[in-house]
Amino acid sequence: MVTHTTSQLAAQHAPNAWVMNLTFILLGTTSILDGWKRLKNYWFQKITISIFGFALVLTAFFQHAPIDPNLAFDMQEDHLHSLFASITGFAFTFFAVSCAFIEPTKLRKTLAFFIGVLATLLSLLIFNMPAYAGIWQRLIFISSFAWLILFFQHRSTFNISSLSSNISK
Repeated sequence: MVTHTTSQLAAQHAPNAWVMNLTFILLGTTSILDGWKRLKNYWFQKITISIFGFALVLTAFFQHAPIDPNLAFDMQEDHLHSLFASITGFAFTFFAVSCAFIEPTKLRKTLAFFIGVLATLLSLLIFNMPAYAGIWQRLIFISSFAWLILFFQHRSTFNISSLSSNISK
């Protein structure tokens, strides 16, 4: 848990890799569906959340090299996994930072920007302190998806309350 990333849990030949791969697929798919449902006319954000979700799904189909270096593996699949994992990270960061421009309050704008910066800093720690890569990546997942849930929840609440106030006028 400390050293190994979630991608390594879902790696080629890993026991029960299907659990993490299914998680990647579900998280990516629900991010896209929620994004398209709740972002209405914010096309840039809809596109970036779609790239994020689609790339996350593809990390499940193209799996990381096994943890055990003695096992044979498909190197091309590992390279594709790394490519889609990188796209996932960049797309999430662009999405979060772009959301700072559509949030209605200064606090929510700051939080969106902060989560984009946090994801970037934690990603850098994965490469600079690889002994703790598992911790850094789990912090990225927990903070990013917690923020996404709050962000989408607010978009739903915000749209409903805006609608009801417009109806009463």
